[in-house]
Amino acid sequence: MEKKQFPKTIDQVPMPDLVISMGCDAGCPYIGRDFDDNWHLPDPTGKGDAAFIQVMQAIEKKISVF
Repeated sequence: MEKKQFPKTIDQVPMPDLVISMGCDAGCPYIGRDFDDNWHLPDPTGKGDAAFIQVMQAIEKKISVF
């Protein structure tokens, strides 16, 4: 099968229709436009699997609104 995916720089990625910050106090790169929303999700780094699952479920719930 032919490989069609490859690493891209930020200027090679099309401008997104919607940009959302996860809000976990991590620095986000500027991608050419402002964020539309900030979800203020907790950063699960250094915590157990349950913390990651909780954040994943919160993201899934928020995405389902779209």
